[in-house]
Amino acid sequence: MIDDVARRKILGLVGLGIRGRLAVVGVQQVRDAAKRGRLKIALVASDASQNSLDKVESLLSARGIPVVVYFSAAELGAVAGRESVAVIGVSDAGLTKGIRAATADSGGEADVAATTTRLSGRRDSRR
Repeated sequence: MIDDVARRKILGLVGLGIRGRLAVVGVQQVRDAAKRGRLKIALVASDASQNSLDKVESLLSARGIPVVVYFSAAELGAVAGRESVAVIGVSDAGLTKGIRAATADSGGEADVAATTTRLSGRRDSRR
């Protein structure tokens, strides 16, 4: 888990990335960016639908892209200017470094490193 300061910092960095076109929003855009090798990190909504997870989790895992699963779809949507968003992918190394630093400062870096376990574990618990 991460604290509120880290939470706001990460969402702020992602917002900057979206405005600066250094991040992509939505399942299909994240899939396309991952296939092209452009993604550095992905933020997946903790309450994302199983359908959305099925579309992105194996691809992100296969490409070795770290995943942050601390935010709700509404929180990610607010940053992207939408009602809700299942996944946001960041393609900028500097923003990725800031996101990873914020999670590490609040003790969440181990969770980011264990992406496959975290997503797969969540998937099993929903069935």
